[in-house]
Amino acid sequence: MSILKDESITIYEALQNIEKGKYVMPAFQRQYVWNMSQIEKLWDSILLGYPISTFLFWHVDDENITRDTYFCSFLKECTFNAQKKSVSPNYELSAINTTISDTAVLDGQQRLTSLYLSLFSDDIFIRDRYERGQGGKFTKLLIELDENKIESESTEFNSKKFDIAFTEKIMRISPTQFELRKLISNSDFRDSQKRDNAIEDAIKSVPVSSRDYARNLLSELCVKVFDEKLIRFTEIYGINQDDALEMFVRFNSGGNRLSKAEITMSILEAYWSDSKKEFGKVLQGDFEGYSTDFIIRTALLLFGDVLKSNINAKTASELKRNWEYFKETLKKLASLLSSLNIETSHFATSWNILLPVIFFIYNNPDYEQDKYAIRAYIIRATLFTYFKSGTTSKLVQMRNKIVDECENRITFGLLDNMREFRITDERIEDLLNLEYGSKVAEEILYYLSSEWRDSKLQYNVDHLHPENAFNSKPLSLTMEEWNKCRADRNKLPNLELLDESWNKSRHDKPLFDFYEDSDDTWKIQFKEHAILPENVSLELENFREFFEARKELLREKIKSMLR
Repeated sequence: MSILKDESITIYEALQNIEKGKYVMPAFQRQYVWNMSQIEKLWDSILLGYPISTFLFWHVDDENITRDTYFCSFLKECTFNAQKKSVSPNYELSAINTTISDTAVLDGQQRLTSLYLSLFSDDIFIRDRYERGQGGKFTKLLIELDENKIESESTEFNSKKFDIAFTEKIMRISPTQFELRKLISNSDFRDSQKRDNAIEDAIKSVPVSSRDYARNLLSELCVKVFDEKLIRFTEIYGINQDDALEMFVRFNSGGNRLSKAEITMSILEAYWSDSKKEFGKVLQGDFEGYSTDFIIRTALLLFGDVLKSNINAKTASELKRNWEYFKETLKKLASLLSSLNIETSHFATSWNILLPVIFFIYNNPDYEQDKYAIRAYIIRATLFTYFKSGTTSKLVQMRNKIVDECENRITFGLLDNMREFRITDERIEDLLNLEYGSKVAEEILYYLSSEWRDSKLQYNVDHLHPENAFNSKPLSLTMEEWNKCRADRNKLPNLELLDESWNKSRHDKPLFDFYEDSDDTWKIQFKEHAILPENVSLELENFREFFEARKELLREKIKSMLR
């Protein structure tokens, strides 16, 4: 059971905890991304008396972390580019000694890093142009003590009220500018008995007319750093890394919010620095539009625990070591799907369905022997919405079935023995009653069109008998008959995957008229593609007969493609 404790300490105490190694960051923390302007405004806000948002800490000990739970230390130096954005390298990971390091920062590392760099770092650089490595011109964070020199920005929204800024012109620092780092290098500033003398010494070069301003400003700065307990935090006890990751996703508040996938990716980058670049090479071509989460979850299914949300050192190492074979497996998958007339791009946002297939291909070189069982699995998983909920547990279920019951194979027997994939008359009837707008109805028509669909063309799901045609009742039908026709007009037997350009050109023209006005070659092709029933009139007054006849044809077609 987790325990939460609320405490407050001074900025100096917090930064001392970083300096001594007490505070560390979990591996899933993102890189330092603040720019120089954000650091300047943080100090400006502190001097204005604005509160600093509460920090979230995780208490770590030998009971709640394992040997492969890695952490990283705070930056000791930082480089910014010409746009004053951080270009610091990845954090280095290592295990920790919990007798020294017992607190991991879950929320607030950007602010703590900024404060630490401001007061404790000797090495803050700025570069003229972006290039590899670190270094550049030294910079210092200064505050102007001469009130008459301050250029007010008060008319601008969110502007600074104090003249506090970084400068790389360190050889031309004005005697009225005070370097914030001197608060730490000169211990007299934190000694309440010696502070006044230290302040008086610091403002000697300030014009007499501004000395009260300078004196009050430095005094306030010392109070904010050394005296007031501005660092308010909640420290959580009794949670492991998975719990900490979940809390980080929920509570991280600096800058753009991060998804769990982005955080997991940052963990992987910590173990494998080239992972993002390698992923980018894969997520193009057949796999363009897929997310990095696709690769991460596949790796967890192959090498780790897919039920957990984070990658550990072992999983990352296995993925890196087997990366070439992993890529080859994805190529085999794309080739297999192509041979089944299924586009890999079709799963760009629904790729969980493919993961058991990837697992099968990865572990069985003879996978092509079961290609039609694989096709049946993909279609059944899609139409029966296998992954609608409980995705990770369903992936574990499929992996276990493939390994334990089928010797690393996907077979028809495996599918028929699983309740979720079993073909029943009730399920088929439910599919036939799906209506316009249903994603599953669209999927049915997608797979039914696999033999003739042209990947270069765009298609729309639309009505064979146009929906507008049901605004006027044919004279030959009773109102009861007509109401039933209207009730069924949006159901699957009246829907088809239609070429977009053709569909636009018909302009809601009645099906009978458009069909009869077309040439014989087109009629033969359209009748086959649209699965039109034989010897049934396409007149609207015969809609009931058309609907029932096409429904039975679709029933047999759907059963066939599921087997």
